[in-house]
Parts: sequence; structure tokens; C-alpha cells
Amino acid sequence: MLDDSEIRLRIKKLIIDRLFLEGLTPEGIGDDDVLFGEGLGLDSVDALELVLGLEQEFGLKIKSKTVGREAFASVAALGDYVKSRLEESQAVEG
Repeated sequence: MLDDSEIRLRIKKLIIDRLFLEGLTPEGIGDDDVLFGEGLGLDSVDALELVLGLEQEFGLKIKSKTVGREAFASVAALGDYVKSRLEESQAVEG
């Protein structure tokens, strides 16, 4: 199982790569930085791209209606969501 810091680092890299945020590094994104609006300035199109990236990166199936805004509030919140989904999928497989 991936630990919190590894999940968060992979999410930061995914945000930069998938959303073409040139000049930004994973170290430049704080775990608690707001992703949308005033924070990184992501929008709804970015959210869709992020969901697709998370599905590919972590092998998850994410139904957009099941993911609340709180899951996309920050890298830390998104990391917690991904970790819980990975744990659920392992419990089902296990």
C-alpha cells in the first residue's frame, strides 16, 4: 500500500503533467493549497482531466457524482480520497 506522502507526490506530478502547469514543481504545491478558484486556479474542465488522470495513475474507477467538492479541496484531501478508494479496492480483492 502506498503511503500518504507518496500518494500526494504522485497527485502533484499528475496535476502538473496532465494540466500542463509549466513552471510549477511538485515542491511548489503545498499539501493544503486550494486547487480551484483562488488557489491553483483550476476549473471544471481541469477537474474532469484530473479524474481521468487519477483513474489511470491509481487504477481507480471514479464516478464523478460520487466525488464531492471536499475531495478536490486540496492535494491532502485528494490524497485521502485516493487512499480510501485504494483501501476499498484491496478489501474487495483481498
